[in-house]
Amino acid sequence: MMYRLVTLLALIMATLSGMPAKAQDGPLRIEITEGVIEPMPFAVPEFVAGGAGGQVAADISNLIAADLAGTGLFRAIPSNAFISRVTSFSSPIQFADWKAVNAQALVTGAVDVDSAGKLVVRFRVWDVFAGQELGSGQQLVGTTDGWRRIAHKIADQVYSRITGEGGYFDSRVVFVSETGPKDKRAKRLAIMDYDGANVTYLTDSASLVLAPRFSPTGDRILYTSYETGFPRIYVLDVQSVSRRVLETQDGAMSFAPRFGPNGRNVVYSLTKGGNTDIYSMDINSGVSQRLTSAPSIETAPSYSPDGSQIVFQSDRTGTSQLYVMGANGGEARRISNGEGLYGTPVWSPRGDLIAFTKQSKRRFHIGVMRTDGSEERLLTASFLDEGPTWSPNGRVIMFTRETQGATGQANLYSVDITGRNLRRVPTAGGASDPAWSPLQ
Repeated sequence: MMYRLVTLLALIMATLSGMPAKAQDGPLRIEITEGVIEPMPFAVPEFVAGGAGGQVAADISNLIAADLAGTGLFRAIPSNAFISRVTSFSSPIQFADWKAVNAQALVTGAVDVDSAGKLVVRFRVWDVFAGQELGSGQQLVGTTDGWRRIAHKIADQVYSRITGEGGYFDSRVVFVSETGPKDKRAKRLAIMDYDGANVTYLTDSASLVLAPRFSPTGDRILYTSYETGFPRIYVLDVQSVSRRVLETQDGAMSFAPRFGPNGRNVVYSLTKGGNTDIYSMDINSGVSQRLTSAPSIETAPSYSPDGSQIVFQSDRTGTSQLYVMGANGGEARRISNGEGLYGTPVWSPRGDLIAFTKQSKRRFHIGVMRTDGSEERLLTASFLDEGPTWSPNGRVIMFTRETQGATGQANLYSVDITGRNLRRVPTAGGASDPAWSPLQ
């Protein structure tokens, strides 16, 4: 399976063969395959600081570089290798000096604080070998406390101009924060930036919480709580942290909720009379609809991006497998065909892939397949990997990895859809059940 990277900067294959990259007329297109590629070298000299923007300028420059390098597609050139120093945002770029250190992309910028105390950040992206600006410069304005969001937004712009794909840095992740020993672990909902910064807790640890899921606009979160003694679904407003119960049928256990792409419909599992089926609900009217009726466990539903289909897991054939049906129910078709057990399917925001958890031969995997079940690929393998969630651009998957043993701890990891660039996402303690927000 192949994915396109539009570089506009330099021919990476020439770098791989040891040949110097050459300037080209027009955009360059390159195929990224499952094999290892050489990351593109880039430079982000410290942004020029004006007035009170000194330390913030350094912080923004460093975070942009960290965002890009963290993708595995780029390699930051250390500042001690620089020949040129950028001392003015408007000064001409000395392209020969950046070519000499093999920088193929260059990001320059300036930071200032205006008379109203607002942070003003300007930036440009340069194609070093073509000797020209890539796109046009932009200016972002925000609060000084919001410098991290500004840096993430700039990194998104740089990433998009170089790869041709949308970015994912200016996004957040909701997850279950875990503390305490394994046999008495406290869990509460938390939200953070995609890179683990700015953690805020949304619930206390008085009751078990599971499976938080963002709305398409990122302003609400669905999750399952056991605070009444059995699972019920709640809707939480991110800004006010107020919440309400999603009223389902009396006496029935409801869990595994997920928003539809319109932000109004919710799909979830409900257990009643010993049977677990999938239901949908209009959360404005409270009207629900039963979508499955097989005498089996149907759970973990996820809408397609256009809202026309639902993928879910079911043991209707005796083992847990993946199925796809229309958004209003009806006949379902099985799409998983390999050996082992499949679960927790999630449709990619691009619409072309479904991520899943697979258990096979005493190992757990995060994998992806086409929406018809073809081209299955396993991206990870460990004692316990589970619960994938997609980045907003459909390029990266975050998931839970738990270590083995009595003191085992769950942590968050991410991996590129090629199977490359497996990384741990930093959290203060244990963490599980991540869900990625859309871009802010």
